[in-house]
Amino acid sequence: MSNAEGLLGSRVSRSPSTAVLAVGDLFVLVSFLVLGELRHDVNPVESPLVVADTIAPFLLGWVIAALAVGAYAPDATQTVKTAIVRVASTWVLAAIIGLALRATSLFHGDSPLSFALVVTGIGLVFFSAWRGLVASLR
Repeated sequence: MSNAEGLLGSRVSRSPSTAVLAVGDLFVLVSFLVLGELRHDVNPVESPLVVADTIAPFLLGWVIAALAVGAYAPDATQTVKTAIVRVASTWVLAAIIGLALRATSLFHGDSPLSFALVVTGIGLVFFSAWRGLVASLR
């Protein structure tokens, strides 16, 4: 086994429950960002590329942060406290990465403080509720 496989193995559990967790995380991420777009009168059906451009930097941030923090490690949802701390850490790092990417010319929008606070705060609530629920059901 290579060092990369060993590191990845300690950060990502290869199990059906991890796949369900990842799909749930994707649903949470997309849901609250689409809700934000709707709140700003952006119709996802009429403007799918705008919505995709909103989601992309945060999705990229999530993937990087999840690997760095161990959001899919075997113990990530062992207890409710562990689940919430792990997902909160992941989301804050993912939001920082996503906001930094939005501040570039690669994506539309920018990252004013008000947006940064709202997206980070709402993401914390949504992700914490989801992961807390998953951990409480185990």
